This record gives sequence, C-alpha cells and structure tokens, in this order.
Amino acid sequence: MLPEKKQVLIVDDEPNLRKILAAQLSRDGYDVLLAEDGEQGLAVLREHHIDLVVTDLKMPKVDGMTLLREALREAPELPIIMITAHGTVDTAVEALKLGAFDYLTKPFDKDEVRQIVSKALKTRQLAEEEATSAPKDVPGARFGIIGQSPGLTDLYAVLERVADSPTTVLITGESGTGKELVARALHDHSSRRGKPFIKVNCAAIPKELIESELFGYERGAFTGAVSSKPGRFELANGGTLFLDEIGEIPVEMQVKLLRALQESEFERVGGIKTIRVDVRLVAATNRDLKKLIAQSAFREDLFYRLNVVSIRLPALRERATDIPLLVDHFLTKFNDRLKKHVAGVEPEALDLLSAYGWPGNIRELENVMERAVLFCDAQKLRVEDLPVELRGVSGSMLPPPDAAQIDMNDLPAEGGLKEHVKVAMSRLERDLVSRALKQTNGNVTHAARLLKISRKGLQLKMKELGLREGVGEKNE
Repeated sequence: MLPEKKQVLIVDDEPNLRKILAAQLSRDGYDVLLAEDGEQGLAVLREHHIDLVVTDLKMPKVDGMTLLREALREAPELPIIMITAHGTVDTAVEALKLGAFDYLTKPFDKDEVRQIVSKALKTRQLAEEEATSAPKDVPGARFGIIGQSPGLTDLYAVLERVADSPTTVLITGESGTGKELVARALHDHSSRRGKPFIKVNCAAIPKELIESELFGYERGAFTGAVSSKPGRFELANGGTLFLDEIGEIPVEMQVKLLRALQESEFERVGGIKTIRVDVRLVAATNRDLKKLIAQSAFREDLFYRLNVVSIRLPALRERATDIPLLVDHFLTKFNDRLKKHVAGVEPEALDLLSAYGWPGNIRELENVMERAVLFCDAQKLRVEDLPVELRGVSGSMLPPPDAAQIDMNDLPAEGGLKEHVKVAMSRLERDLVSRALKQTNGNVTHAARLLKISRKGLQLKMKELGLREGVGEKNE
C-alpha cells in the first residue's frame, strides 16, 4: 500500500531547535520538512501536502503571525502550533483566536510536544471526516450550505430564527453530514461573527486532559505546567464555542461543564480565581445522548441544558434530490484544485451517484468526486470513473476500471490468495502512481500532493515500482 506518513513542517530560525524537534518527530513516525523562516515556510506549504505546521512566533522576513494568516487563508483546516517564549504568551493567545490550534511555551519537553502534535493531527482527521464546505454563491446554497430538499428547507428556517441569539444549540446527525458547517453558519450569521469561533473536538482529547483544555490551568497545577494557560472557554469570550462530539466528555467532567454553562463562570485547573465569560455554546454529536443517559454515561441535566434548540441534520440518503447540486459543486471545486477540465457528468453516472446509500454522507461523496475527477480522461465523468461499490447499485455487472483489472493468467503460479493480492495491489499502485505523474507532467511534488503522500514517500514508491526511469523529478 502507499505510505500514509503524516507530513509535519517545522518553521524556526534557530537551527538547534529545528534539529531537536525534527529528530523527535521523525522518531515518532512523521515525515518532517524544515524551513528557516516564514517566507521559506510558505513556499514549502505551496509545494507539499502538509498535515501540520509547528512554527516559531518571532522570525526574520516573515514572522509566525503572518505565516499563520497566510496559511489559514489557503488551508483553513490546517492545524498550526505556535512556539513562544514566556514574554510572548499574550501574542500566542491572540494567535489561537486567529485560528492557531495550540501553542508550546519554551522550554517544553518531548511528552508535551508528542501530546499536542498527536491531538492536532487527530482533530484534523476527525474534522475532515465531518466537515464539508460550500460557497455561498452557488445555486441552491444558503448559509454556506448546499441543498433545497425539505429537510434543508426546515434547517434554513431554524437558522434564520436562532442564529443571532445567545441560545445554546445541539446539532445531531451522522458523521459526514456537516455539523461543523452548521455551527459555523450559526456564528457567521450572528452579531458575534467578528469575535472568536473556537472549536474543540472532544473525541480527540484524552479524558485526563479535557478539563485543562476547556478551562485552562495555572502554573504548577500539574507536572509540565511551566506557565499559566487559558482554556477554550476563555479564548471564545465574546464569541462562539463549538464542542463537537460532546458525547465523549467524561461523566466526571460534565458537572463542571454544566456549571460553566449555567453560571458563565469557572476556575482554571489549580486556580482559585473565578473567571466570567460571555460565550455562546454550540454542541454536536453523532451519538444518541438519550441512550447514553440510560447507560449512566451522560448526565440528564446537562442534556437538557444543551438541548435548548435541537437541530437534526438529515443523512445524505434522506436528501437524494440534493445530490446533483452537490455533485456540481464538487466538480467545480476539484476541476479548479486539480487543474482539470471535466465538463460535466453523464446521466448514467449521475443516476448511480443519486441512487447510492452514502454511508459516509457528504464527506464520502466529496472523496468519490475528487478521485473521479482526478482520473477522468474523458470530457465528462462516466460510469467507469466511479468506484465499484457505486457501480453495483444498479444491479448491473459492469466491468471494473482499468486500474483494477486483473488477468488471472498473469498472477503467480505458486502461492495462495495473499501472494495474488500482493501482486494485484502492486499493479494497482503502479497504475495510480503512473496516472498521477502523467496528470502532473512528471512533477513529483505535485503528484505527491494529488496522492496525498509525502514527496519522499512517492519517490520511494516510484523506485519500488520501477517508475524512476523516464520521469524528470521536477520541483516546480
């Protein structure tokens, strides 16, 4: 299989710090890239599929704050961790309000780095599984959400009434239905839109750290707390706090969360000073909270405090009439991103897309469209450009795509199923890599970005598959 190492970019003008962080993250299994300043860091971001950025605040040429703004403008979901000295903690807090994921205060230990990096990457993975984006100017879109089905019409009516209010909202629905998109719409269409929108994925945070994540901590509160740090409630003051996967919060923490919601006040971990905040809370879950209550895994009083206004997002299979609108949106999106010119979707292919059950909802549709656009060699998307599981919807026995065709006569004469699968997968990998290189005119950097693997990983895979010859490894 193609390697799936996460790529981490370290941006710092101190050679020793770059070296130490690179050594640790490499040992932890990440593919590490380095940049000496923000200017070089932005250049690396444009040429590689980066999963996480760790950057210093104070640097020559382009500083960390500028890097943060520019990077998030091009990739809003990119997690960025700031490195700061004690004297610039206020600036780091400001960076969090602008969209940074977290910050490290010098000196930091390896466990703290490992913990924050792991949390950031897990949060991004969960967000990618859940979030979908829709520009507000496309046909059939309101509040940045695409759709005109009855379920979405009801959603728009609720958003109209509750967006500009301080009322707590609980969003429910399956994974991939766009719960974060609705939370963002509530914030963006309220009088709080100029204030912070702070999101926390409760499933990505270890249970023992959830309290300090939400409410912050004072210096010396626990081992490793070398300085005080505000929690997400403080960072969201005046704005909106979005707690995704609220059902994952430990029962013992739910009491403190309930008090913070009812009284708008709390204390940091290890602190005695009461902190008051003005925060509008939006929570989301794909779990049945009433079942969790029956199992004593969720407090009933917290549920009723969260469930002031309830919004249920329909699964994509419940709003099949919206699929053509979403297909058009993703076709435009990936034509632009992948520099393709696919003019549309053939009726038979659109029928299959509309008939499929979409267990992964909109996120699954987005992934299918990205792959189909990437490997489409015709003027329009055809049935054969779609995955096998979709082509089975109609009940017809359509042949698999060229990349998956297997000639049993070419398989090894000796060996069992495992050896046959290995040979078939090697051929599939070779075909996918070859087509990506062809699509990018032999540009290894851009091909790696399309395949969502590291450049180094692609080079190793090309060597393994015998694809190095005849390919000029272009960098630009």
